[in-house]
Amino acid sequence: MIYKNTVLIALTISLLMACSNDNTSTQNTAENTSVETEATMSNLPTENPFLSPSPLVFQFPQFDLITPEHYLPAFEQGMAEQLAEIEAITSQPEAPTFSDTIIPLELSGRLLNKVATVFYSMSSAHTNEELNAIEVEIAPLLSSHNDQINLNELLFNRINMLYQDRASLGLNAESLRLLEETHKAFIRSGAELNTADKERLRSINTELAELSTSFSQNVLSEVNSVAMVIDERAELAGLSETEIQTAADEATARDLTGKYVIPLLNTSGQPSLTNLENRELRQRIYETSLSRGNRGGEFDNRAILSRTVSLRAERAQLLGFATHADYILQNQTAQTVDAVNQSLAELIPPAVANAHREAADLQAMIDTEGGDFELAAWDWAYYAEKVRQERYQFDENQLRPYFEVNNVMQNGLFYAAEQIYGLNFQERFDLPVYQEDVRVFEVFEEDGTTLAFFIMDLYARSSKRGGAWMNAYVSQSSLLEQQPIVANHLNIPEPPAGEPTLMTFDEVTTMFHEFGHALHGMFSNVTYPSFSGTSVPRDFVEFPSQVNEMWASWPEVLANYAIHFETGEPLPTELLERVMDSQLFNQGFATTEYLASSFTDLALHQLPADEIPTADEIMQFEADALINAGFDLAAVPPRYRLSYFSHIMGGYSAGYYSYIWSEVLDADTVEWFKENGGMRRENGQHFRDSLLSQGGSTEAMELFRNFRGREPNVESLLIRRGLN
Repeated sequence: MIYKNTVLIALTISLLMACSNDNTSTQNTAENTSVETEATMSNLPTENPFLSPSPLVFQFPQFDLITPEHYLPAFEQGMAEQLAEIEAITSQPEAPTFSDTIIPLELSGRLLNKVATVFYSMSSAHTNEELNAIEVEIAPLLSSHNDQINLNELLFNRINMLYQDRASLGLNAESLRLLEETHKAFIRSGAELNTADKERLRSINTELAELSTSFSQNVLSEVNSVAMVIDERAELAGLSETEIQTAADEATARDLTGKYVIPLLNTSGQPSLTNLENRELRQRIYETSLSRGNRGGEFDNRAILSRTVSLRAERAQLLGFATHADYILQNQTAQTVDAVNQSLAELIPPAVANAHREAADLQAMIDTEGGDFELAAWDWAYYAEKVRQERYQFDENQLRPYFEVNNVMQNGLFYAAEQIYGLNFQERFDLPVYQEDVRVFEVFEEDGTTLAFFIMDLYARSSKRGGAWMNAYVSQSSLLEQQPIVANHLNIPEPPAGEPTLMTFDEVTTMFHEFGHALHGMFSNVTYPSFSGTSVPRDFVEFPSQVNEMWASWPEVLANYAIHFETGEPLPTELLERVMDSQLFNQGFATTEYLASSFTDLALHQLPADEIPTADEIMQFEADALINAGFDLAAVPPRYRLSYFSHIMGGYSAGYYSYIWSEVLDADTVEWFKENGGMRRENGQHFRDSLLSQGGSTEAMELFRNFRGREPNVESLLIRRGLN
């Protein structure tokens, strides 16, 4: 998953506004604006580390100096500065030019972006009560600030004049796209509404910001509050000694010494269900997982979600769209709701049919063992692992010793990047981090020059939200003379002290996936920061990261990192072959649970404002929608139920379909690599030059065509998923 800095979500202007330096006068404007911004920053207290540009390399954040008390003053100063910068643009008496309107618009709010980038990164990766309180306070203020810019009539008039005259401005391709995207973004933000509608839009946006904050904080709080407490070690039969010790350590950390605690991840399924022999405990874990956010109590999200969807629908209609889904999809590569609905409708029947066949195999295993019960959701992972062991003669625990985390990262992740792109990674211990086990790497080009800095945050903790994501602390921009600092965040369970971190193959694949996002950010080579790196449509952004997953199982790469952590022996060839043969195993389940979440997201956001289910109705809406769409297998619930579906409260509302939409491009790209000799340096350079480095500076599907030489072909995806 790509995680945009929240300031870039809350302040749409920072995502979609950009500028140009295609001549000398533009460069001078950029320099002058930068000087003025730094001068106004001096109004902050001198001890505030946001006061001036970081003295560290590439403006690396000064994590060791930043404390919660620094955020609010910097936010307030940053908003005031940006409004003053906008005032300077709109107060000019002369007719607008690209250099005096678009450029200072792009350069505005640099302090605000700086503080918000760090703040929202910390509120996701390492939060606390103080940050939670600040987030609640700042969310409506940022929304209001955003609207003051997006709904500024004088500012839009200048942009509109330039847009209408764009053919005669002599802009290069990137600058012209910038102007067009800026104009489009203002209209989508309500710039053409009348005064009364603008006021209503402001109110909606403010409330949505507050609701989003409450939902995300509830999800994290609920996960922590419903962690499973187990009294007796015997109940944990099937788990490894390391897993049991980790559960004991977690209990001790919660002042429950002598007990065992299994924290929950944000997905419906939970890792422990694969090996736990105790069916009653499996049921308790699964039912607790599914109840999050919809069981009553202080962290219940149903009312928040219902109100959010209602406001989104109202906003969409205010802006001239039938539904929120129509509003969102206009700006994606899919473009229309019908296109996505048709795509899902074609995928759901074969996926569910596959899941039914898999369910029959699992039921047969249950019956063979004398189990007098019908397969349930809490049984799936446990019996799927049994079937896999029987069919392919290996289990996941056999693989773990070959996937020690540092070896996977250094000799897998980084090795693949070196072979394909010529990169080199050197760990840095002299730069500050926000948590002791976070690591920093300097990334070098083939010629020895520094390309970027990469931050790796591996481990799960109670202060960190679930899932895995990438974000940029500094985005590349030749205009701003910035090189990237990007970060990956995973949620790998931390082992007991002194023991190695042994990963599952799913965790390995996730690491490669998120690193694909990181490479997208690091390779960015654009002028405008708003087009930098992963600033592409939501249903395109997952494509490069999914492509990078292929190297996790590429024979040359796997052989380089799949080394037994104790013996140094490579993963046995015959075991490797069985692992590769099992790649299609359980794909019916995986595809069905994903499509179920994609469908409920889209179904909910296709409702008009007067048909939104109430808080009491919303979970029944989910159940009914799934049955009506053909998801008739109770043993495969959605990967995320609506009440803890964090994606759709962030940047993926009416957009969770993006993963499989992007996978069409991904699977076709993997075929291109295979057709062209696989892991060859020139192949990586072509992918980098034609697509990864371009960010959002060119229309997304044009980038794919530039890389592939044709339109995408869905056949490769159908074969991969076993749907052909």
